[in-house]
Amino acid sequence: MAGITITKEDGTKESFDPNKLHFTLGKAGAPKEVQDKIISRIESELTEGMSTRKIYRHAFTLLRKEVRPAAARYSMRRAVLAFGPTGFPFETFVGEIFKAKGYRVQTDQILKGACVEHEVDMIAQKEHECIAAELKFHNSLAIKTDIQVALYVEARFEDLKAGSVKEQQFCVTTGMLVTNTKFTSQAIAYGECKKLLLIGWNYPREGNLHDLIAETRRHPITSLTTLSNSEKARLLTERVVLCQTLLERHDLLSSLNLSSGRADAVLQEAVTLCGT
Repeated sequence: MAGITITKEDGTKESFDPNKLHFTLGKAGAPKEVQDKIISRIESELTEGMSTRKIYRHAFTLLRKEVRPAAARYSMRRAVLAFGPTGFPFETFVGEIFKAKGYRVQTDQILKGACVEHEVDMIAQKEHECIAAELKFHNSLAIKTDIQVALYVEARFEDLKAGSVKEQQFCVTTGMLVTNTKFTSQAIAYGECKKLLLIGWNYPREGNLHDLIAETRRHPITSLTTLSNSEKARLLTERVVLCQTLLERHDLLSSLNLSSGRADAVLQEAVTLCGT
């Protein structure tokens, strides 16, 4: 719809592009006819300066009525945001993704570098690879991980690599910075220059956080449309972060006092998302 300007999460403006919405709806698994129906409805209600958040909410509501599993996948980015305000669920979530990829994972480790000790969010090991990862969780899409964080993380991992060789206590081979939002262009340039692995929601082009969730089918509990926000919060307090966990432990739904009908609906949605 030419001529309509919308407002992004960070306050910047851009022209509304229906192709972007087509792409995200299609990636979530919405059939072409459903995509067309939703976009036609949204275009008819667009107003100058409308926020992308409002457009998302409207598209999500329409999609949930048409194809509930696709709505869960469409909401994935904001489902990860809903892990907040602490970073603990995000750390656990990323750890589960790496476990699914065959890594042995440890979180919240204290490692000795060549100069000082460092608290490392996640250690992921597989064969001769040992990744030391800093996990930066943001509860707003407007917040980007910037060059200062990349500088800090790269310096720490250089000390850890040197310490691994010197002390023979832990063989750190790779430094990694993971965030649930975006990186600034400077952070990306620095990471590429220093060979610091960066994983953001849509960076790199392949193997980003969105791709890793889809590949491993480790979907956050907060993506389920059949649970209320308060029910999701209760599960998070019990350190349940994955939809798959509900399939392995039905007693968790019993603790929420759901009716049999609702419990069945939750499990069916989890099965569809996890592909089990």
